[in-house]
Amino acid sequence: MPQQDWLVNEDGECLSFPSPRQWDLLNQTTQYRLHRFLTELDDIINQAEITGETETEYLPSLRRLVRKLLLNVYWVSNQIPSPSEKTGTEVSLLYDEPGYPLTLQTEIMLPGSSTTIHTHGTWGVVATLQGQQKNVFWKCVPTPENPQNIEKVDEKILQPGDIISFTTEAIHCVEAVGDEPSVTLNLYGDTHAAKRFKFDLITHKAHRF
Repeated sequence: MPQQDWLVNEDGECLSFPSPRQWDLLNQTTQYRLHRFLTELDDIINQAEITGETETEYLPSLRRLVRKLLLNVYWVSNQIPSPSEKTGTEVSLLYDEPGYPLTLQTEIMLPGSSTTIHTHGTWGVVATLQGQQKNVFWKCVPTPENPQNIEKVDEKILQPGDIISFTTEAIHCVEAVGDEPSVTLNLYGDTHAAKRFKFDLITHKAHRF
């Protein structure tokens, strides 16, 4: 199956986009390194702030940049953490600097492990490296009795090579499916705690996450 790019918005819509050609992302003049990726990442975010671009406008550039990183910096895909015996998941932070607002990490999920229904409180870009992940997308459908009520909109099973991106208010949950662990590269923006929630389908309540 050809690799695919996706964008999930606050309405739970999962929109598909063609992926850039790999040969257009190869860095042939100089060796591409993580520090170059971080510099280009900062440039995209800073320019978006200056010009007032929305997340849906600059997320395609971030998806393309993540593909460029994975294609040119091979060691990134090999930074696979050991899963926790308790949760079946684990993350490995790839870059950490005091005051740096963005997060770049790899994550492993054993088959059958899953997340809560949640928002990230920021934009996100997630590349599937190994295994399969089922993403379920939701949207807020408030009622007079339950103003934080959500309803399922769609779901997708992501394959290796797929990259999915989320706007700040996008709601989803993830489950590792198939017979092998799923491994992803996750890039997140500056988290706004007031916009990061987890949702309870029984009580129809949202809680700070």
